[in-house]
Amino acid sequence: MKISKAVCGLMGALAVSLLAAAPALAGPIKAPDAAAMAGMVNKGDVAWMLISAALVLMMSIPGLALFYGGLVRTKNMLSVLMQVFMIVSVAGLVWVSWGYSLAFTSNSPFIGNFSKAFLMGVDATTYAATFSNNVYLPELVFVVFQMTFAMITPALIVGAFAERVKFSALIVFVVAWLTVVYFPIAHMVWYWAGPDFLPDAPTDTGFLWGMGALDFAGGTVVHINAGIAGLVGCIMIGKRVGFPKEPMPPHSLVMTMIGASLLWVGWFGFNAGSNLEANAVTGVAFINTMVATCAAAVSWALIEQFHHGKPSLLGAVTGAVAGLVAITPAAGLGAPMTSIVLGFVVSPICYLFVAFVKGKLGYDDSLDVFGVHCVGGIVGAIGTGIVASPALGGQGYFDYTVFPAGFDAAAYSISGQVITQIKAVLLTLVWSGVGSAILYFVIDKTIGLRPSAEAEQEGLDLASHGERAYNY
Repeated sequence: MKISKAVCGLMGALAVSLLAAAPALAGPIKAPDAAAMAGMVNKGDVAWMLISAALVLMMSIPGLALFYGGLVRTKNMLSVLMQVFMIVSVAGLVWVSWGYSLAFTSNSPFIGNFSKAFLMGVDATTYAATFSNNVYLPELVFVVFQMTFAMITPALIVGAFAERVKFSALIVFVVAWLTVVYFPIAHMVWYWAGPDFLPDAPTDTGFLWGMGALDFAGGTVVHINAGIAGLVGCIMIGKRVGFPKEPMPPHSLVMTMIGASLLWVGWFGFNAGSNLEANAVTGVAFINTMVATCAAAVSWALIEQFHHGKPSLLGAVTGAVAGLVAITPAAGLGAPMTSIVLGFVVSPICYLFVAFVKGKLGYDDSLDVFGVHCVGGIVGAIGTGIVASPALGGQGYFDYTVFPAGFDAAAYSISGQVITQIKAVLLTLVWSGVGSAILYFVIDKTIGLRPSAEAEQEGLDLASHGERAYNY
């Protein structure tokens, strides 16, 4: 009797298990509704994405603010902190008001629509797709993660014309630039219907996504986009008063090193978080971000040792940032060893632009936004086409037009992908460069971009904000 009861109990448990597993045995659900999506959310993914969003925020404040602030003169330290802090604040409001809707809704290959403006229809019961079939995030988690990218990108631009821009004009520019430049680029690169819906709507993608351009975490969307906007801005605003005759050394490399270190730590949320899940590819993006940065810092220090006879702290942290920029588009697509190569390669190229090209052409890119972010982003974006190759240990790409998504390593072509990457780079350069130039021109002719020469001489801390960074 006891054996019979035990057998019955075992059979009952087995039946319950089989019933529970029935949906999984039946395969993934195509085009699930909201109720089905609710059961496809993993608490570990949610926790990781919220942590990643906080890490990316830390990149901006205090990371970028301290990195930039330490590089300017004492009289402008507070102004840079204020600029970065307020750009983050304004960008967050713009994002939830109309930015998220323009970037991540279906409309055309170049821009979304206003159906989710002011987060209409977005709440705790709506979901956003990841890169895996039948894996979803609460949509608000996706909204806040992508918000932090919209916050840091315009903040990067200010380094190109630090110490010589009117605060009010800068804020107006940021709102306009996000709307005209950033949101369309984000839509073109990152918008798509999702792995469970794309097979039935193969054209429901952004222009560059549909082209097959690879940008894991923002080489085009963030770094090339901001870098070229910074170059155009520093040229149109003009050189700092006294540049290049007067010495303008960084006032605190300690602050800059602290800021760079916070950027590095936060960048794990930036890159590994862009996988949108906590899985093996997240680990790939994490380790690639680590080793590429190490390689770029070492590479820059070696270049300075050969060129000047002494490696500098400023060079080491600049190299680290260049490595972070270069690995961004390739983070979840390359392999650790090829990521190291990418890190070693990017520093000499960025060094060439920072140490030689800038001086030859005579533009005053105060904190080398173009030389590091735009040039490093171009190296990384094009290099992604190489390091993503499965033949080199890369992840390749999935065909999301089939259900479930398929992977064919043999279909990957390095030359073909590099050509696609170059097209994406060129489109970003033209879109951001021309769009930014128009915005700078209009703002300059209306409210003016630049403070008076007297205000620059006094320093923007007092002239724009009535405060000093240091009262001693």
